[in-house]
Amino acid sequence: MVFCFNNFVAGLTTFKKYEFDCSKGGFYMDTQFVWRDEFKIGVDVIDKEHQRLFKIINKLFAFREDEKSSQWACQEGIKFFKGHAMKHFADEEQYMESIQYEGLEQHKYIHKVFQENTLPALEKELEQTEYAPEAIDHFLAVCAGWLIGHTVTEDLSIIGKCIRKWENLLPSEELAAMKELITQLVFDMFHLKSQMISDAYTGEKFGQGVYYRLVYGTKQDKRKQEVILVFEEKLLVNTVGKIMKVSSDKLNATLIHATRYTAQQFVGRIMKYLSTEELYELKEENLLSYEEFQRIFEREKLQASLLFNTEEGYFAYCVIAPRILKNGVGTPIEEKNAIKEVKKYIIKREEQEKRNKKKVLVVDDSKKVRQQMKELLDEDYEVALAESVVAAIRTITLNKPDLILLEDEMPICDGKQTLKMLRSEKAFADIPVIFLTGRGDPESVKKIMSLKPTGYLLKNLKLVDIKKNIDTFFEKTKV
Repeated sequence: MVFCFNNFVAGLTTFKKYEFDCSKGGFYMDTQFVWRDEFKIGVDVIDKEHQRLFKIINKLFAFREDEKSSQWACQEGIKFFKGHAMKHFADEEQYMESIQYEGLEQHKYIHKVFQENTLPALEKELEQTEYAPEAIDHFLAVCAGWLIGHTVTEDLSIIGKCIRKWENLLPSEELAAMKELITQLVFDMFHLKSQMISDAYTGEKFGQGVYYRLVYGTKQDKRKQEVILVFEEKLLVNTVGKIMKVSSDKLNATLIHATRYTAQQFVGRIMKYLSTEELYELKEENLLSYEEFQRIFEREKLQASLLFNTEEGYFAYCVIAPRILKNGVGTPIEEKNAIKEVKKYIIKREEQEKRNKKKVLVVDDSKKVRQQMKELLDEDYEVALAESVVAAIRTITLNKPDLILLEDEMPICDGKQTLKMLRSEKAFADIPVIFLTGRGDPESVKKIMSLKPTGYLLKNLKLVDIKKNIDTFFEKTKV
């Protein structure tokens, strides 16, 4: 799972340089994979082939740099890579059969999909583009991501280093099992500690995010199961980006491609352990905007929605119950359009960042008021909504707003108590807070202002005047 790369994969792979060169028509890499003895699984025939595959990937990265011979070199290198990959699959399956490994059929299926679907599609893309730099980069990212994901998930299971104790839990325990499985799998695979901070994640935005949707189905059943992974951008940049020595603090296409394939290995692993039905196959994948992600959250019933915090940032794992899915959730990513769709996704993100909307959090126990304020402000601001203090604190923690509009008379914990809590927390103390109040008498206003908020707005003001006041606030606070 690329978003959790840390010490483990840092030892497995070292990326030395990643830059953009217009004269070369795209991204290029001076990259080297480093295999350490500590990552051997202890089966000689498998470990040796793993090392050979990594060496071949290294050569392909090197071939990519030589413009004059890159097409010929990649053609020969790909043949070499395929030959060794097929030998590795055969040797691995033979060994698993000899020890009567119970996961043999699943392992064979994963090998078959890579051999018969993934590699041929990548080869076709290379041929159709005449080995264009972007196509070569796509091939390398996919193979590297798949190889890393498969090595640290399926291959480790052969010697029992994976989490097999979760397989036979009862359905009533599946939510707890999924939480423990994800936590332990992330640590076992990537030496990155993660902690579940909510088993009822409701789709709050945490910083700039990446929303990746995977749809699985079976051969016999028309129902499909949907998984959505949400990654905080800084989590990807601070893990994969550091490994690849990316100087920018932004994502790029190669990081997204590698994330896709490694994340597929991770999700497949979880589904294998927790599913009692026949094997699920990946039927569709999409990169979603936050708005598309929100629409899914609003209309679908979630089986699980878990939010995790790691040493490098947040991620969420969301599961929608098996059902007959309707079309229309973004463009499905396939091998033939992967480069185009990821490029479109990057461009769309960059355009959104350029707009750089200020973030406003509306905290009010009235759904009518929340929706009214969202409709009022949504065109010019990024608006988040919270119906309680608990929801507000969680939203503020995940995605710090530029302004909070706070109802002063909420039940249980009112606005005044909420403001005191915010001011007592160093991380929140500097967030401007404007009270939304229904009381405009001098005594009520005096009590509100004694807490030193940024200001207050009367709810009985015309909506256009409320908007004008908020616009004026941001105009005055421009640096």
